[in-house]
Amino acid sequence: MPLSLGLRDEDNERINNQLKKLISLVFVPDGWSDDDADAQLEGIGLSLEKLKTITPEALNNHLTEAGTDWQNMELFADFLAKLSENENYSELKQKAVSLYSYIQSGSKVFSFDIANKISRLK
Repeated sequence: MPLSLGLRDEDNERINNQLKKLISLVFVPDGWSDDDADAQLEGIGLSLEKLKTITPEALNNHLTEAGTDWQNMELFADFLAKLSENENYSELKQKAVSLYSYIQSGSKVFSFDIANKISRLK
């Protein structure tokens, strides 16, 4: 049963707020805590450990099934890209590239910004 427009908006806003908190964790020096990140990821059915083991395709499908819109998917890919700079999470770079590519093809709108993000990660 599809969600009504109001519930989808509320759900996307909740996801957006969680992603903003995640991004602030990776962009603020000394702001990183695995527990804080796991708490935010839990809201979208993920964890740091699951992020390490999930395939790029399964991650893309998970975010789609969770009702994540294209803008929030891009924020999540930004989070993955930034987190992949940490040697403990370097395998997330491939998942960020996959998610950016998925957004480019799925949204049916070409974004030079996303294309640049992909080229920077390769």
